[in-house]
Amino acid sequence: RLGLERADTAEKALTVIVDLLEKYGQGGNCMESHMAFTYYNSFLIADRKEAWVLETSGKYWAAEKVEGGVRNISNQLSITTKIDREHPELKEYAKSKGWWDGEKEFDFAATYSYVNTARMTTSSGRYCEGYKLLNKHKGSITSEIMMEILRDKESGINMEGGFMTTGSMVSVLPQQPNLPCIHFFTGTPDPAR
Repeated sequence: RLGLERADTAEKALTVIVDLLEKYGQGGNCMESHMAFTYYNSFLIADRKEAWVLETSGKYWAAEKVEGGVRNISNQLSITTKIDREHPELKEYAKSKGWWDGEKEFDFAATYSYVNTARMTTSSGRYCEGYKLLNKHKGSITSEIMMEILRDKESGINMEGGFMTTGSMVSVLPQQPNLPCIHFFTGTPDPAR
């Protein structure tokens, strides 16, 4: 929200977010219950002309400019070796922890998480299922199709139970500056309602 408030392009919003991350860090409980559950954040940031994926691990981060096709995020890191912007100490910190030897190609998701990046788009789970649904409609995604994807319970995208999806947003950002941007937000905790 602060990126939206303070920036007029996707890349400037990315800068706002990483500057705030460096200054204040991140954290806090992800639930209102007494159970302590935290994780680091990922962001899809887009304007009429470009889009970025920003993923974080503590104060460290990597950003990938989306060059085409479809892109999604979920509760795991997905930026691998295509890193267009990064925390200035990202690789040195990984080397100091023994996570990366400095010799082989740097892979953010493989280095900063426990996920096998070769299996991310083939194993079951929210990331994989979202990737499949987006690719099924690649080239013809409308706001209605995007809403269907965000309502999908079978895939786990629209979660029920202890961890519940609390809202969804779909934006239409025409490249022509004379056309208005349109944003749809859910008004209920469950996007399927």
